[in-house]
Amino acid sequence: MPSLSSTLLLAAAIAAVAYSSGRADDTTIRAPRAGERIVFLGDSITQAGAKPGGYVDLVRSAVKAAHPEAGIEVLGAGISGNKVPDLEQRLDRDVLAKKPTTVVVYIGINDVWHSTRNQGTPKETFEKGLRSLVDRIRAAGARVILCTPSVIGEKPRGDNPLDAMLDDYSGVTRTVAADLKTGLIDLRKAFVTHLAGANAARAEKGVLTSDGVHLSPAGERFVADRMLEGLGVQAGSSTAATAAPGRVLRHVVLFKFKESSTPADVARIVEAFRGLPGKIDAIKGFEWGTDVSPEGKSQGLTHCFVVTFADEAGRDAYLPHPAHKEFVAIVGPHVDKVCVVDFWTQPGL
Repeated sequence: MPSLSSTLLLAAAIAAVAYSSGRADDTTIRAPRAGERIVFLGDSITQAGAKPGGYVDLVRSAVKAAHPEAGIEVLGAGISGNKVPDLEQRLDRDVLAKKPTTVVVYIGINDVWHSTRNQGTPKETFEKGLRSLVDRIRAAGARVILCTPSVIGEKPRGDNPLDAMLDDYSGVTRTVAADLKTGLIDLRKAFVTHLAGANAARAEKGVLTSDGVHLSPAGERFVADRMLEGLGVQAGSSTAATAAPGRVLRHVVLFKFKESSTPADVARIVEAFRGLPGKIDAIKGFEWGTDVSPEGKSQGLTHCFVVTFADEAGRDAYLPHPAHKEFVAIVGPHVDKVCVVDFWTQPGL
């Protein structure tokens, strides 16, 4: 018959194994819990993301809006130029010292990008480093969510010089996530899918990034939305206004034309505007009309156009789109006054 002490030791060992097994599976998406501390670990993208309007800041605002009384903290730990070995070196100081409950690791861009000057990270070192990060974060009692690297150039997949290598390293991240049962936010897949529809002009930058790598305002919101999905926060977008289903973004444009503009000029402008939905996929709806109000308060604004987008990312892709810029060039010489208002639709009373 086993002694009491051996029985207790066996029970403790079983409990430890059970606890370890539970901690070692972070694949289930769940909402943040009261008192959690979420840390985003990464490079310059995450460093910028912690600034006002950045993806970390947007996640913080959305989490607070969704769980106002939960006391959840959202922190950024990004440093420009970092690669996986850099994260390993500073993990204790910049992340584990903050006692996180969840760590989101968004890394890989520089590991690939810096290979162009022979300073990248070998794939084996990249994988070994990711596995080490996961083990150390879990040993500190936190769950782990890995992110695949996003883009180095926004042209269609295969047209950017480092696409093949970036896909390869993203595959490594997916493999590590599957093997170690971490959470996974597949930013690479999300970016490629979105850009296939939103970048009809095949631009190298300007849709979700400012330079092909670092996020534009639209990109910050796009990444924030993906992070919120991975964190189990119920929000259709990183702005609280879009959290409710069925809301769309209206972009309202009103023109007062110059007296020198002829009816033919105005008709050409209207036709050019009406043609944009066929050229820009982000446009989900289009209406227009002329002022018929009996109140006389239009201030000379005679033509109203309403463009509908599914989200701010669509609107932000539309504004720099070459077709929109071409339209602006047509209308510009004829406009005496313009008024633009964007709003999220609200449910009726």
